[in-house]
Amino acid sequence: MKQENLPKHIAIIMDGNRRWAKSKGMPANFGHKEGAKVLEKIVRYANKIGIKYITVYAFSTENWKRTKEEVSALMTLFQSYLDDYSKRADSENIKVKIIGSREGLSKKMKSSIENCMERTKNNTGIVFNIALNYGGRDEIVRAVKKIAEKVKEEEIGIDDITEELISNNLYTKSEPDPDLLIRTSGEIRLSNFLPWQAVYSELVFIEKNWPDFEEQDLDNAIEIYQKRTRKFGAN
Repeated sequence: MKQENLPKHIAIIMDGNRRWAKSKGMPANFGHKEGAKVLEKIVRYANKIGIKYITVYAFSTENWKRTKEEVSALMTLFQSYLDDYSKRADSENIKVKIIGSREGLSKKMKSSIENCMERTKNNTGIVFNIALNYGGRDEIVRAVKKIAEKVKEEEIGIDDITEELISNNLYTKSEPDPDLLIRTSGEIRLSNFLPWQAVYSELVFIEKNWPDFEEQDLDNAIEIYQKRTRKFGAN
């Protein structure tokens, strides 16, 4: 791994928590809890080696379709995680941002989100984006509606709509697009994760389930990224 060619922004689809738990004869929530521990370890390591941004897919807009019991357990886990993790993230100079829709979230969850972001907002280390209640198409629809409202109010004209304007109305505004996108568990698709931002991301798919992911796996993914030639559509 070359320090001079590190990706600035890494996105991760943390897949395989439920399969991992099932393989051990445990309930899905056990896999989610272990996955949360791995996530904290990987973010800490990414901060240590100099990654500037990391964005993880924690809960999609489609995940509401899971059983009521699993969704409830996940929300309880997320809220507890944010309340507890905000203290450690603050002490480790990590800036936490939760991206996604707040619709459908409880008042307590919204409060935990705001408290975590407020506590870490001035930290200067890695920016840790947690995509919670996030859907890529939903994000783009929301951006289009914001822009349409500005056109309606005659704040901007049709010709003012550019790729940059759309990017500036997404949850990740002011952040670089992911250079590297990693998905665990062997699945080979993006599943509605950062469809606008990931158009030129280098994709790395790993067979391991997320709870088995180690720092060395991140190193390996970065090495794969560094061996590729990024052309951005050029010859």
